[in-house]
Amino acid sequence: MLLVVLEHDRGAMSEAAREALTFGRGLAAQMGGPLHAALIGADDDGLVAESGAYGAEAVYTVAHEVLADFGPEAWGQAVAELVGRLSPAAVLAGGSERGNEVMAQVAARLDVPFVANCTEVQPGGDADGGAWTMTRQQWGGSLLEDAKLASERPLLTCGLHAVSAVPAESVLTPSTETVELELDPSLARTMVKDRMVLEAGVTLSTAPVVVSGGRGVGSAEAFAPLEELAELLGGRVGCSRAVTNNGWRPHSDQVGQTGTRIAPEIYVATGISGAIQHWVGAKASKHILAINTDPQANMVVKANWAVIADLHEVIPAITEEIKRRRA
Repeated sequence: MLLVVLEHDRGAMSEAAREALTFGRGLAAQMGGPLHAALIGADDDGLVAESGAYGAEAVYTVAHEVLADFGPEAWGQAVAELVGRLSPAAVLAGGSERGNEVMAQVAARLDVPFVANCTEVQPGGDADGGAWTMTRQQWGGSLLEDAKLASERPLLTCGLHAVSAVPAESVLTPSTETVELELDPSLARTMVKDRMVLEAGVTLSTAPVVVSGGRGVGSAEAFAPLEELAELLGGRVGCSRAVTNNGWRPHSDQVGQTGTRIAPEIYVATGISGAIQHWVGAKASKHILAINTDPQANMVVKANWAVIADLHEVIPAITEEIKRRRA
């Protein structure tokens, strides 16, 4: 049995959890066993139903006062104890900051190795002594590492956006079981206590369309046409590190390894050369349109489509055409 730890925020399943269930379906099929899920700090019919839609045959819920909100220590202890009771063949979570932190806690408590940010996993067989093989992302995804894991119970996370979250072909109605645990109140010392809304509505990380500008935009004021286009498309404006270094846009708009990682339906990259740090943050985009005067720019070479022209002419032309067609 493969156990997937589901990340959620007060009962709302994260995209990383859906990706983990999608990744887990394929892995469970290779293992020849069922896909089960663990809900820590939640007992919600909607989450259970969504787990079934993504292929979970059974869902284990764990509720406790120290699990009232997310806390890495409490979640780690809860998962570790759940693993001890269920004895799954392997445990998987999504490769978000929370997912990796919780699995690191689990690994430390069980004293077993943990492999983060996998893009491919092959369960071990007799031929290789039971060792699992996997490809994992390093350095923010700019490097892929082939590794082997010898462990009685592999602990893994799948790389964020390594797969697209896709519901199962057949919707299942999972069996449910509530698991009672005795957890030390001291585990609540690292728990989310309060929240502050920094950004409402569509965010850079969730936008279906991102229109980004790089050094080639030229100035802070020159981002106005990008803002107009993004608003027309229901998206957000992003930027490269060079733009934030110049003070044209805030760091919260930066796409890249040290900024925000995005996965929109389409990414419009204008005046961006496509340095590896930026590419790491943008490569999960479903489609990329690059607008640049340099046909050899890294972003142009890697894009699905490219327009070799001045972005200050192309962006207004696209905007006007959208307005004309909508009229």
